[in-house]
Amino acid sequence: MKWLFKTEPTDYSFHRLRRDGKTLWTGVKNAAALKHLREVKKGDEIAIYHTGSEKSVVGIARALADAKGDAVQIAPVKPVLPVSLASIKANPRFKDFALVRIGRLSVMPVPEGLWKSLTESD
Repeated sequence: MKWLFKTEPTDYSFHRLRRDGKTLWTGVKNAAALKHLREVKKGDEIAIYHTGSEKSVVGIARALADAKGDAVQIAPVKPVLPVSLASIKANPRFKDFALVRIGRLSVMPVPEGLWKSLTESD
């Protein structure tokens, strides 16, 4: 399965995840986002999206273990060239994607057919 996790880079950035080597992803409060977080399994890929002024997918991480409770341990895989929210919204393939439809959702599944477009800039 593939996921998108949103983070405010001033709180915890992908750069910091790379420096730390791994982290326990916590702090998700929204019920729908928590439901998604609890479904994360070891080996799942995660697009890391920076909110705030960046509003872009900036890296890929991987779940190191199945989620437990309201947390999952992740590690960085690689940075990607930023894929902006504006470019995602401009692509009609993403019209039904949660990032476009439900802006406040911080954890969401990424349909397999959208993963490449989400993690590779044109």
